[in-house]
Amino acid sequence: MSTHVPDRTVYARSESAEADPGRAKTGIKTLLDAEGLGRTLSRIAHEIIERNDDLAKLALIGIHTRGVPLAERLAALIEERSGEEIALGAVDITFHRDDTVPPNEKSTVEHPVVHATLLDFDLAGVTCVLVDDVLYTGRTIRAAIETLFERGRPARVQLAVLVDRGHRELPIRPDYVGKNLPTARSERIQVELEETDGADRILLVAAPEEAA
Repeated sequence: MSTHVPDRTVYARSESAEADPGRAKTGIKTLLDAEGLGRTLSRIAHEIIERNDDLAKLALIGIHTRGVPLAERLAALIEERSGEEIALGAVDITFHRDDTVPPNEKSTVEHPVVHATLLDFDLAGVTCVLVDDVLYTGRTIRAAIETLFERGRPARVQLAVLVDRGHRELPIRPDYVGKNLPTARSERIQVELEETDGADRILLVAAPEEAA
């Protein structure tokens, strides 16, 4: 199976990369530090290996933005432990979201950044593990599945998320969960990664967030 590793240089660093790692801003709480995040990914990688007998027919597909580096890290951990090279892909769900305005329609709302969907392998007969940072309403995952099936017909689709924060609006349940972190709708889970933000941590922010 051919593999493709998404270009790490495409990740845009957020302003938080310049922030103090020991930030003590009102309304922000650190839920998981870099060490804890690393252990969590290690456990997810182990569970993926345990539940998939034929790793040669496994692909990890990250959902832009932070799902992509998470998929890369999981693939590296799985390869390190099993010796099997794992196919990698990336999907952008912008045009399948039901909460954005199409680019050809006028709106005062800023349009989301569109990333590339990279699936350089045949999906037929493959178990595709969608990877994302936070599972919330389930609408992002629904859009990712639609994007995936536009490109082929995988044998199975599984879902791995770093954080499940609840408040589901669609009947979607992850196969692999790093942390279950129940939250209020007035709160936001903010995942920061070295590749995109300059540091690894999970924060709880007292602010509303977009549906995901």
